[in-house]
Amino acid sequence: MGEKKKPRREDVQDLDTLCEYCSGKCCRYFAMEIDEPVDWEDFDRLRWFVLHESTTLFTEDNHWFLLVQTKCRKLDEQNRCTDYENRPNVCRQYTTSHCEYEDHWVYDRYFETPEQVAEYAEALLGPRNGDDIRSSK
Repeated sequence: MGEKKKPRREDVQDLDTLCEYCSGKCCRYFAMEIDEPVDWEDFDRLRWFVLHESTTLFTEDNHWFLLVQTKCRKLDEQNRCTDYENRPNVCRQYTTSHCEYEDHWVYDRYFETPEQVAEYAEALLGPRNGDDIRSSK
């Protein structure tokens, strides 16, 4: 008995059933919009963020986001919410009409390491008073 094949979004009649075929992407991370960095202090803060495991940064339509890959504690092995009736409002407001069912997570800019953040900052702001933040502690 093979695994149930994931249908394309347009082949699913009732969008509410998309969750039956999904890996629970929406319950495996959270992203928070953050202020756009404008100076070295801001970029140092962003470097600090990505020093933490499972944390990245991305931009979309000139908005900056902090992304934390972490599974919701209420997600079960079948990728279903075990506390659906008591879920937070942010979950209640999220619908399958615009969910990430088939998305491949492509962003305008994506930063996984402090070195990437530093290189971008240097390209944007120029050298930092002779200091190379890529090698700072």
